[in-house]
Amino acid sequence: MTKLSVNINKIATLRNARGGNAPDLLLAAKRIESYGAQGITIHPRPDERHIRYQDARDLKAVVTTELNIEGNPVDSFIKLVREVQPEQVTLVPDAVNAITSNAGWDTLKHKGFLTQVISDFKAMGIRTSIFVDPVLEQIKGAAAVGTDRIELYTEAYAVGYSENKEKAVAPYVDASKMAHSLGLGVNAGHDLSLDNIAFFVKALPALDEVSIGHALISEALYLGLENVVAMYLQRMS
Repeated sequence: MTKLSVNINKIATLRNARGGNAPDLLLAAKRIESYGAQGITIHPRPDERHIRYQDARDLKAVVTTELNIEGNPVDSFIKLVREVQPEQVTLVPDAVNAITSNAGWDTLKHKGFLTQVISDFKAMGIRTSIFVDPVLEQIKGAAAVGTDRIELYTEAYAVGYSENKEKAVAPYVDASKMAHSLGLGVNAGHDLSLDNIAFFVKALPALDEVSIGHALISEALYLGLENVVAMYLQRMS
């Protein structure tokens, strides 16, 4: 079964908007796990506009499933990952001023850099994943740098789903097959939602994990957090 990792960035955004500790990020993470999610994802950025670096340290002490830390491997991020030692680190090439991630790595152009960063993390026993577009040459490039997994950037699928879901998912099916043929695990994330998750998971039967944040937290405003986590797990089963 594909695992559900819940990205809690938006909970931190709400907390930071008012100051203080409401909503309580650590309590939310523990509740999400108790509702059945198999992982917690965070994406700290250098400006700490949502997840703070201290949140990563604090979450390591309370997350009992899998902690996945995403981010651009700048020096401060690398230092944080070395300190926290999450179960998984996902490398994302987002610019400092990016509102959200909007492209995968060029694994060919950045081969040397990615190889070094991944080698360092793997030496610490941390599973590595690289955020990539569903482009076969980039999948081959990901395998060449030594990553354990890729995370497929799924915005294009989400955008195309309502018009032609078979066409929208086709590049991801091909990318997943290529990745598995090269010995890579496959994660996915970005704009996956209750509307489109079931078809995606069914089309990629060997999908290891999805990371879902913005849609899930938004849906929880209407339906309740416990209920929404259960709905994702049901659609993914």
